[in-house]
Amino acid sequence: MATATKTFEYAVRDRAGKIVKGRVEAPNQAAVANRLREMGLAAVSISEVSTAGLQSEINIPGFGGNKIKLKDLSIMARQLATMIDSGLSLLRALTILAEQTESKPLAKILGQVRSDVEVGTAFSVALGKHEDVFPPLMINMVKAGEVGGFLDEALISVANNFEAEVKLRGKIKSAMTYPVVVFVVAILAMIGMLLFIVPIFAEMFATLGGELPFLTRVLVVLSNIMKWTIVPTAIGLVAFSVWWRKHKNDPPIRERLDPLMLRVPVFGPLARKIAISRFTRNFSTMIHAGVPLLQALDIVGATSGNIVIERAARAVQDSVRRGESLSGPLSQHPVFPPMVVQMMAVGEDTGALDTMLAKVADFYDQEVEATTEQLTSLIEPLMIVGIGGIIGFIVIGLYMPIFQIFNVIQ
Repeated sequence: MATATKTFEYAVRDRAGKIVKGRVEAPNQAAVANRLREMGLAAVSISEVSTAGLQSEINIPGFGGNKIKLKDLSIMARQLATMIDSGLSLLRALTILAEQTESKPLAKILGQVRSDVEVGTAFSVALGKHEDVFPPLMINMVKAGEVGGFLDEALISVANNFEAEVKLRGKIKSAMTYPVVVFVVAILAMIGMLLFIVPIFAEMFATLGGELPFLTRVLVVLSNIMKWTIVPTAIGLVAFSVWWRKHKNDPPIRERLDPLMLRVPVFGPLARKIAISRFTRNFSTMIHAGVPLLQALDIVGATSGNIVIERAARAVQDSVRRGESLSGPLSQHPVFPPMVVQMMAVGEDTGALDTMLAKVADFYDQEVEATTEQLTSLIEPLMIVGIGGIIGFIVIGLYMPIFQIFNVIQ
């Protein structure tokens, strides 16, 4: 359990004799004084800051105020590696990071990690107390760097890995943003027409008498259904989104959904390439950092994002325990293309497995980018045709009775 920390405001006199003020989180005033002394600063005053009342932060659940992004961790890892490589102590580097990071939740966690390290806890153990913030890959990479004496290199590898993951996610989001926005706007437009425009036309046609065309009757029925179901549907969607956010990573759901995602037409191959890219990149990073092979396999399977890849990683673990090869069991899992299996086999034979895995990850990153671009170019015209057809159906259904108005009047 992480050590409870408090916020302290301090005033120090720097080497030039100037008074410098700041804030820091620590268990007590003595810890703040020790920290400032290690930084070569003379404390003038140290006082605890009350976080009650108006000074307390307001966090709205569901709006991501406390979410620590992967990009924040990437920046943190690179800055920490730079400072350690420059000769700063780990404690001082963590202090600087906690004060200068733009993410307030991350700054708070770093303050707790710094306090744990200050009392003699290993850096990797201190990170492990916050598994919901720091991924297992980062914790184990840091542990390997501590044991091997290359913590700065391990942190640089973590930063490179996270930056590649952020870049991959950014490509997918940028490619899918336009189709999703167009689809949502079109759905809202159709709902608005059914709820507000169709009833006006229906009332107008009813005063004229006569029988409405079939398409218009269909629209009126849909409008009436929409009036009664729109509120329950909205409530159901909100409830489902909350439930899904909470349970989407539960094993029973992943057991059914993940294999299905790989078989979905068009999007299945993209999900497969993303999972393979993550698996090979994470595996390469951990092997290069010296993480034990069995431990690395256990982590990269879970971080691939697909339970099918995770099963394959467990099969490879069993093979390694028996003294067999890495690539052999992968050939029995169709999710891995022959190229990936052969590249891993060559890497095993030549002793350059991390290099081969990195090349495979780069290849699939490019494949993901190309596939998303192709999907975007394919989805946009299909979406335009589909949405145009639906809106055209509504417009035709509304205006068909107008063509019969003169006959009705006569």
